[in-house]
Amino acid sequence: MTEFIVSGLRSGIRGRSVQIVFVLGLALVAVAYLAAGFSPRHPRTVALDIGFSGARFTLILLSLFWVQDLVTREIDRKIILQSLSYPVSRAAFLFGRYLAVLGLVCLSACILALCLLLAVVLSSPNYDQEFSVGLGLPYWAAFAGIVLDVGVVAAVAMAVATVSTVAVLPLLVGAAFAVAGKALGPAFDYLARGADGDVQFAGEWGGRVEVVRWLIPDLSRLDWRDWPLYGAVPPTELIVWPILMALAYALIVLALAWRVLERREFG
Repeated sequence: MTEFIVSGLRSGIRGRSVQIVFVLGLALVAVAYLAAGFSPRHPRTVALDIGFSGARFTLILLSLFWVQDLVTREIDRKIILQSLSYPVSRAAFLFGRYLAVLGLVCLSACILALCLLLAVVLSSPNYDQEFSVGLGLPYWAAFAGIVLDVGVVAAVAMAVATVSTVAVLPLLVGAAFAVAGKALGPAFDYLARGADGDVQFAGEWGGRVEVVRWLIPDLSRLDWRDWPLYGAVPPTELIVWPILMALAYALIVLALAWRVLERREFG
């Protein structure tokens, strides 16, 4: 497994992905800085909020491209046969490549976090907010939640890559999963509150959302940005349970992908 992790990390670092991260990091700094300039109040809060959203979008996009490059391309072009010709298991290939993608995501998240931190510090230095943003533990905890979120999306994309015969399918399914997982929590909360009195709408879609809830995890529970933005410390259970949910879902998906990969023929 170590060989697949190292080769995956080396491939990701040698490629253009790191340069892309730096460019996106600079773009993130610029967007967050400009957004803060347009805000008459709480400019650092606005910059941080937009920065978190931009970081999640960037990391999901990069993770899907890395899955595409390290797994989908190797399967599509039968390069995987060379890797599996050595005395290694297919599980080692799958989990090694996943850990490589996860390592690249963590490296990119650190770069983006430092860039965003710079943008927030530089935005409106002469303006004293009534409520200061938390740039210590709350800030890094929010980024850790984003990394967990992206890790689940990458696991799903990798699972799709093991069964798909269409090269672009893992990218599309991974992107759709990221959107659906993020929107599931707000949609369920909206229906739980009665859908603004629309009984017919709540009755028609409530059951469907319940079914989807058992298939797709609520990734919005990993969004802890309110902690650094407004000082709203989440209860311990709202941190521990989402973490366990994310880890369990990723492991289950990867285990299913491993079973499929074990039975797949590449001839």
